[in-house]
Amino acid sequence: MDWFDELKAADPEVMSSIDDELDRERSCINLIASENYASLAVLAAQGSLLTNKYAEGYPKHRFYSGCEPVDAVETVAVSRAMKLFGCEHANVQPHAGSSANLAAYMTVLEPRDTIMAMDLRCGGHLTHGSPANFSGMFYDAFHYGVDKDTEMLDYEAISEQAKKVRPKVIVAGASAYPRKIDFAKFRDIADEVGAKLMVDMAHFGGLVVGGVHPDPVPYSDLVTGTTHKTLRGPRGGFILSKIEYCSKLDSIVFPGTQGGPLMHVIAAKAVCFGEAQQPEFKEYSRNIVNNAKVLCDFLAAEGFRIVSGGTETHLFLVDLRPFGLSGREAQDILLAVGINVNMNEIPYDPQPPTVTSGIRIGTPAVTTRGMGASEMEALGSLITRALKSGSKKSELQAVTAGVRELTDAFPLYPELS
Repeated sequence: MDWFDELKAADPEVMSSIDDELDRERSCINLIASENYASLAVLAAQGSLLTNKYAEGYPKHRFYSGCEPVDAVETVAVSRAMKLFGCEHANVQPHAGSSANLAAYMTVLEPRDTIMAMDLRCGGHLTHGSPANFSGMFYDAFHYGVDKDTEMLDYEAISEQAKKVRPKVIVAGASAYPRKIDFAKFRDIADEVGAKLMVDMAHFGGLVVGGVHPDPVPYSDLVTGTTHKTLRGPRGGFILSKIEYCSKLDSIVFPGTQGGPLMHVIAAKAVCFGEAQQPEFKEYSRNIVNNAKVLCDFLAAEGFRIVSGGTETHLFLVDLRPFGLSGREAQDILLAVGINVNMNEIPYDPQPPTVTSGIRIGTPAVTTRGMGASEMEALGSLITRALKSGSKKSELQAVTAGVRELTDAFPLYPELS
């Protein structure tokens, strides 16, 4: 049975949108750092009939009958996650990274306890204590930033701040920080003030698996992550913990913050974790980081100011102020020629978050597509030409043609008609 034929016959309007998305993904170069392309195996698992099954609870302890097949699937997902990350306990039920962070907080915090995390405007995440988010509504949040000169984490300054704040939990991890994070130093800081250490590796989890980013697990009480970024799986979250937190953590996820788990997504997570165990995934991770460095260095040589002077991860930030462009303007220019990036605040950005002074560029998706160093240089040339074009129509048309050459050379999902 062809599922797409079934959908096309039953609901051509929805099928049309899916076709449009396939066309968009094929014809655009995706440099959004938090996006990737899942394999057909992951897509098949997520689109499977496991979506039919309610399975509140955990394997062998469900509140519904008939859960034997999904028990097996979740057991595989958990065991693969534990093996992949070398952790004592894993929970694969969180629907997203945000819900994983909520459950992790609730495992070790009471309402109005104090957390200390990276400032959103320096590269942190909404769930790291933003007043607009549950993390800032439920807890008293204090934020550390980056050094204004180096634009990197200053661990001595973080230590001094922690001694003043005395947080119950320190959160390490970011969504727009281009450098490796020293988790041993964060552990020392947490121990100095009697805090728990929670690491949010939603962005760089795949790099940890690939051995190209420091591993937070040995140093952390709790680690949260997502499967859809550098891990290249379905959209979803997971939590790793020391064994002492497992009972409380599991009860917080269910019934504390969620009802029935999404068993089709958990199956796709299991496939994702299995793919990440393969030897070629390490090569993929190395290529992500190398591609980011090549593209970053190319743009720096073209006169763009790179936040912190470079990258050691899958992403980097470009400060556009020297070119008189805002992040939103640059995002729109690149979108028009078929290159997807997102506007992003630079550290201590004078612009509001709806405008920004920078863009964030990431290489997980183009690396999945098979592009390497030479393509990064070609892509750097296209980005430079577009952003320096002054929106001249002939220049943008030439860039669009160059983008199409790259996408045609690296077809996406050729198995899908």
